[in-house]
Amino acid sequence: MLPPSVGLILYPSISPFHFSVPYTVFGMAVPDRPLFDLSIVAPEGKPLEGERAMTIRPDGGLELLDWVDIAVVPGWHDLNEAPPPELAEALVRCHERGAHVVGLCYGTYALAYAGLLDGRRASTHWMAERDFHSRFPRVKLDTNALYVEEERLVTSAGTAAGLDCCLFLVREYYGAQVANKVARAMVIPPHREGGQAQFIEQPVAASTQDAHINRLLDYLREHLAESHTIDELAARTAMSRRTFTRHFHKATGMTVVAWLVSERLRRGRELLETTSLSVEAIAERIGFPTATSFRQHFRQRHQVSPRDWRKTFGEIP
Repeated sequence: MLPPSVGLILYPSISPFHFSVPYTVFGMAVPDRPLFDLSIVAPEGKPLEGERAMTIRPDGGLELLDWVDIAVVPGWHDLNEAPPPELAEALVRCHERGAHVVGLCYGTYALAYAGLLDGRRASTHWMAERDFHSRFPRVKLDTNALYVEEERLVTSAGTAAGLDCCLFLVREYYGAQVANKVARAMVIPPHREGGQAQFIEQPVAASTQDAHINRLLDYLREHLAESHTIDELAARTAMSRRTFTRHFHKATGMTVVAWLVSERLRRGRELLETTSLSVEAIAERIGFPTATSFRQHFRQRHQVSPRDWRKTFGEIP
């Protein structure tokens, strides 16, 4: 039985890392045979230079995509540039005849430009979320998923999430046992918990254009462990409750409760990363009534537990 065939598509100034992820995964072999028949595809069938003068020699042109089981676009060089019509058409033909079509990281743009993702779910790097939404409003962008599969269209979030996506395809064709062997050989987890939310920068503004609110924010940061009522905070700013809530929202874009939760979570992340304090001690220090409440808010915001966050980002062994 012939192994599934993969076409790895080159583009100008390709990133060595983005190329190497699918090249490594789909180039793996079990003791007696290769898992996939991997071909490198260049739109014009000619060698292409990647970043830092790396030159990649392809196995052929777009005609190779006419028989592959998996077509992979491992990133994209210019978000403002649609793929050449002949490449877009080749991707569409692949999907129409039943192949998987894959966009890793910004490679999702190539699939979206080709119209393949209209009305379907997709994922891409979180830094491109706003741009992608504006360009492709018909695509249902999942801003947290590490990868998404819908109707044989597979897209991944940024950089290392391409590994998760490629391992997913190994599982699809060979099952979990073989995928786990590939993951162990590469010394990576066969499945990562959580999604992009744990990596997205979510800053809370340090100051606003309202001096009264700025002084209050400084006070709240110094007293996160305490409970605060709207009436008490309004009195501290010498405003009525109604005026205070209006000024606070105008200055921060958030309600008082939402701001406090965000600031407490921000401080909680810092303590998880830089101290060995228990989750219970951190919850008390940042103003959550219980460790359970802290865990619930943390998982809702970041899609992982405080413990897993510390394992990923903590400085304390």
